[in-house]
Amino acid sequence: MKLGVLTALYGQLELDKALAQIKKLGLDMVEIPSGNYPGNTHCKPAELLQSKTALREFQDTVKSSGLEISALACHGNPLHPDTETAQSHSRVQRDTIRLAEKLGVHRITTFSGCPGDSHHSRYPNWVVCPWPDDYSKILKWQWEEVIIPYWKDEASFAKDHGVRICIEMHPGFAVYNPYSMLRLRKHAGDNIGANFDPSHLFWQGIDPVKALRRLSDCVFHVHAKDTGINEANRANDGVLDTKPYSDEINRSWIFRTVGYGNSLSFWKDFVSTLRMIGYDDVLSIEHEDSLMSTEEGFRKAVDLLNAVLLREKPGATWWA
Repeated sequence: MKLGVLTALYGQLELDKALAQIKKLGLDMVEIPSGNYPGNTHCKPAELLQSKTALREFQDTVKSSGLEISALACHGNPLHPDTETAQSHSRVQRDTIRLAEKLGVHRITTFSGCPGDSHHSRYPNWVVCPWPDDYSKILKWQWEEVIIPYWKDEASFAKDHGVRICIEMHPGFAVYNPYSMLRLRKHAGDNIGANFDPSHLFWQGIDPVKALRRLSDCVFHVHAKDTGINEANRANDGVLDTKPYSDEINRSWIFRTVGYGNSLSFWKDFVSTLRMIGYDDVLSIEHEDSLMSTEEGFRKAVDLLNAVLLREKPGATWWA
């Protein structure tokens, strides 16, 4: 297994300086944002696709750092009911796929997106219950008329370019749990899989280890991010918490640096299960802990993950 990081945490730095900071901590790989929600400070696909010189400079910068690219990250909402937003996010995603092919990178990470409730909507409509029947009708329309057709086409486009699409299961979007992940994969094909981020599963009450076993061979990329549950707030208000992320003391849950939401024991079980399902690839740290500085949170995540990662190939069961 290898250790990586989503470079968005160093979005204020130029790419070479960000990579130097990351290499200091002994990491192996980087997941580089290429636009949409994560921003594009370190990678602007449209520019790199238009200029061979710029592309070569980008490649040289990454190569000289001693790091590899695990994926390009273009998390957006290409299904947004606002046409301008949807087209912009989809364009960035397609440019990211084209760029990944040129770079020899075989994965992009993104979101599934979320449509509105009809062609006349202005904002996304995330349906979380089947009744009243209005909600089931919305869900049926979203999947049959928007989600499945879009992703069938996108999966085919990416496959033609030798790139796999890694969708992060994230509430607020159509794919947010293993059931919806497998539903999309069933209809759009096996070139779509999961960018498995346990942090979004913890607060939904989903066991990430059991989810890994269920998804198994469609885990394409993995994020290392933790979630802390405040049991007193959760017991009063549940987990569907719309209070600002900055209101940490009143929220039912917040994102945490690895090890500050769940124990070392959990993370050992997590990486062991990854190996059992055949995933022996990168764990890409995503730092979104509002109680720590970037440097401290990142460093603590690296320290814990270095203690639990299984870097060597397993040996033979000589005792059996």
